[in-house]
Amino acid sequence: MNSLDFSGLFQAVKHVEKRRLVVANGIDVHSLEAVAIAAKMGIVTVTITGNPTLIHESCHALSLSEDLYQIVPAENETAAVAAAVAMARNGTANLIMKGMISTDLFMKAILNKELGLLEKGSLLTHLTMMINPNYHKPLLLSDVAIIPLPALEQKIQICRYLIETAHRLGIHRPKVAFIAATEKVIEKMPATTDAFVLKQMWEQGLFAESACDGPMALDVAIDHEAAQIKNIASEVAGDADCLLFPNIESGNVFYKVNTKLCQSKTAAIVVGTKVPTVLSSRGDDTDTKLNSIALAALLG
Repeated sequence: MNSLDFSGLFQAVKHVEKRRLVVANGIDVHSLEAVAIAAKMGIVTVTITGNPTLIHESCHALSLSEDLYQIVPAENETAAVAAAVAMARNGTANLIMKGMISTDLFMKAILNKELGLLEKGSLLTHLTMMINPNYHKPLLLSDVAIIPLPALEQKIQICRYLIETAHRLGIHRPKVAFIAATEKVIEKMPATTDAFVLKQMWEQGLFAESACDGPMALDVAIDHEAAQIKNIASEVAGDADCLLFPNIESGNVFYKVNTKLCQSKTAAIVVGTKVPTVLSSRGDDTDTKLNSIALAALLG
């Protein structure tokens, strides 16, 4: 999938069964507009939890028919997210999305040991698909939002998530770069030593149907000229599909530089939960939320 927009994602999601999406406290215009478009495209059927009066007001502001949604009344944010999580937990919904609600409250319900959505033994992590107009194809990134400093075992699972997502997008042999500050393995730089071990694991066949390399500085991963200047001979260099970041600071800074200064477009979800979770920001625009719904539907 080499299109420089999200058309490839929407083309891929056409071939999966329509998903049942529940939006926790989906009272805001951006959430309602995004899920309305997704419903009209045939990607999802939609249930909204929240205050019916506020949902009605937002629908009226957008000239949207409330017939597009099933509405589950909830008197406040806490009740709205509890109802949405319960639907995802019992199989009534197979995707869940955060609406007009704080991330802390939403994630607290998701992570509740008795009533939440975290699968036993699974890793909760954030996965982003990014279209940068200055890069020749889509990029998949992880983790830029949840895990502060992933340990080696967590990086193994993150790598698997990246590869699986790339396969779902039609990238048959995704190229994964294990990002660090240098290509040298330096004992005092855990990002480099972990990357070296991950590459060895790939060479031993752990990450099938992929090409993995590292440690690799960001410029080498995404720029052929930088790789040539540094004499880095690698299938991944200059042509990465996936970037596995060593910590949340590096991933988050990369994400925000791209979205704020480079006009990059994104889709973002949380994986490792019972169902894919759309954890969009309350400030995200309609397109970002729609892209994220499509990515969740593809993986659901």
